[in-house]
Amino acid sequence: MSENTFPVYKLDVIVTFVRTEVFTGQEAKHFSKNDLTPSPKPESVQRLYMRVLQLLYRFRPECHFMVPLSENIQYPAFYEWTTSIMSVYLRMRQFLPICYVYDFSLNDLLAPKVKKTAIILSGIMNFLHFRKQRMEMAQEHQERFRSDMDRLQACSKGIKEAEKKIERLTTIPPEQQAEAKELAAALADLQTNTMHEYQEVNGIKETIAEWKTEIAERSQKLTQMKVDVSTLKEDIGKLKSQIVESPEELNNQMEKMKNSVKNLKLSIEQADERLVELQNTVQTVTHNEAEIQLMYKLLQDLQSGMNTTKERHEEVQELAALNEKQQKELKNLGTEECQLKRAQAMKLDKQTKQQLRRQRKKEIKDHQIQDVLGQCDQVYQKREGIADKIQEITRDTQQIRSKMQNLMDECSKETNKAQALYERLLGSLDQFHKRIENHVVEGSDEISKMIANL
Repeated sequence: MSENTFPVYKLDVIVTFVRTEVFTGQEAKHFSKNDLTPSPKPESVQRLYMRVLQLLYRFRPECHFMVPLSENIQYPAFYEWTTSIMSVYLRMRQFLPICYVYDFSLNDLLAPKVKKTAIILSGIMNFLHFRKQRMEMAQEHQERFRSDMDRLQACSKGIKEAEKKIERLTTIPPEQQAEAKELAAALADLQTNTMHEYQEVNGIKETIAEWKTEIAERSQKLTQMKVDVSTLKEDIGKLKSQIVESPEELNNQMEKMKNSVKNLKLSIEQADERLVELQNTVQTVTHNEAEIQLMYKLLQDLQSGMNTTKERHEEVQELAALNEKQQKELKNLGTEECQLKRAQAMKLDKQTKQQLRRQRKKEIKDHQIQDVLGQCDQVYQKREGIADKIQEITRDTQQIRSKMQNLMDECSKETNKAQALYERLLGSLDQFHKRIENHVVEGSDEISKMIANL
């Protein structure tokens, strides 16, 4: 007893545990420490063990009193008290090794002791704590499995909705397929045209830049020439003031000046013509720029359309990535589900096996109970038959007694009559004997007289 693998609790703790976990209703109210100390009451201990068996195996207390009896057993009422005790004893002998209590005896039911009862109840209490903890863990696993199944259903539903969205975004309706093909062809043409126009615009921009550089160079040359002319005029004024004028030199210089003026006018005319040409080119360039702006707007619209298509494509890619992620999660959940299904299947197999065993035991017990009930019915029928026979016998005995009483009365009457007759006969016999004696005396006297006469 000292090598227990479980803690031995105090009686107060055991009593509170029994009142909260084992007993219910009035039994919990009436059960107290006085039922275990100073000497445990056998009825309380037996009732406590019955409730423990009911809590664990659904074996009701009234089932302990039902045992199949043989027909040849006389006085079955004598076995009613021992039947329940032996049933509880056998069940507890099967159950207590699970609680690591191996020395349970019949004396622990009939005359329990405080220390031994405390050890047995501590083992049962330890096992019930362990059972409650495991049941909570199993309930948590079931709740987690249900939440995983709900999440799996939600994920599969979300994946289906995403696949439907992807199909709805990627597939073109049949009534819009022709328009989509036309738009795709027009978009391809626009892209090719825009590429060509981009190339032309780039060439025009390069020529405009070259013309601008030429215009800047010529404008610089004009300004330089104007500066040179102004400097020459100043030099001429200075030279006129310094040099004595001779008509020939003056004419020569005038001719030179005229030639230079003509050259300048020609160069200015050429520059004006070039400027007009450049202005025309600039106008054409501005017109081209306006067309380019229109094309740029169209390109921007196309770019916005491309951006929207790109965004949709990105959304499709994101949805595809999310679909892949959810597919992976679905696979993981599927593996978890398989594992949980395997665990659940193993558990269900165990439960089905246990259920089958319980069902078999229950069928055997039901069969035994039916046999017992049948035997009890037969016993009751026999008892009823015997009771009927006993009643008939009692009736017959009563009738016989009444007849006997009548006969006794008649016999008493007859005996009285016979007694009277007997007494009368005795009286008549006495008289007869007296008469006979008298006749004998008279005869003897006559004989003696006759002898004397002879």
